[in-house]
Amino acid sequence: MSFARFLPRYQLAVLALHRKGRDIWKPDEEIQDVILQPGDILLVQGPRDQISTLKRSTDFLVLDFSVELPKTDKALTALLILAVVIALAATGIMPIAVSAVCGIAAMLLTRCLDFTAAMRAISPSVFFVVVASLALGRALTETGATLYITDVFLFLTAGAGPALILGALMLLLAILTNVVSNNAAAVIGTPIAVGIANQLNLPPEPFVLAVLFGANMSFATPMAYQTNLLVMSAGNYTFSEFLKVGIPLTILMLVTLTIILSQMYF
Repeated sequence: MSFARFLPRYQLAVLALHRKGRDIWKPDEEIQDVILQPGDILLVQGPRDQISTLKRSTDFLVLDFSVELPKTDKALTALLILAVVIALAATGIMPIAVSAVCGIAAMLLTRCLDFTAAMRAISPSVFFVVVASLALGRALTETGATLYITDVFLFLTAGAGPALILGALMLLLAILTNVVSNNAAAVIGTPIAVGIANQLNLPPEPFVLAVLFGANMSFATPMAYQTNLLVMSAGNYTFSEFLKVGIPLTILMLVTLTIILSQMYF
């Protein structure tokens, strides 16, 4: 099939075309001139109904994560329970941990959710990540590694103002998150941020926020986040292209967030 037939039939925008792991769509070539072959991989974008039409075709195997949500008579009850959980936590009547558990119990009692489905929805990997992160943070604190890193950081930034120290901490986390995962970067950076704030006799909130923002600047390298790797593969991007876009964006966000946090807290 040629794209001259594919495009008017399915009315989807073709973003990338791979054949045997290589991008065969040349920049100076019209997409209508390309002939599709078995095994070609397309990255397309378009309305949901057109994607559904493509799914019904026997010529293509569509891989996506969209699902059709079921409509049941329990939907209103579930929304009401969710609203009550949020209201209880927002007004301070209950901590979010308590109201959430009560909401789950209400969902089970009203049969909005059965116990088997609730257990299947729990991902064991989430527990391992949380437990490992807490253990790592506890180990850094009890072994004195946090204090050591804090002292080294303050030594290197000696004489600098709070705004520069805040920006340096955010930069450190931005570099770290592009090498390891953002979860690990946040766990490592949070006790360091609190230690820096305590030694400088400054409020810890801006430094913790700096860790939060810095740990989420994971777009300068493809291995910084799982989505980066998916985009890199589908779009046939290179490592240097992530650097070209990610580094200027990181600098822009770094400067902007440092200024905003400094004006809010210092």
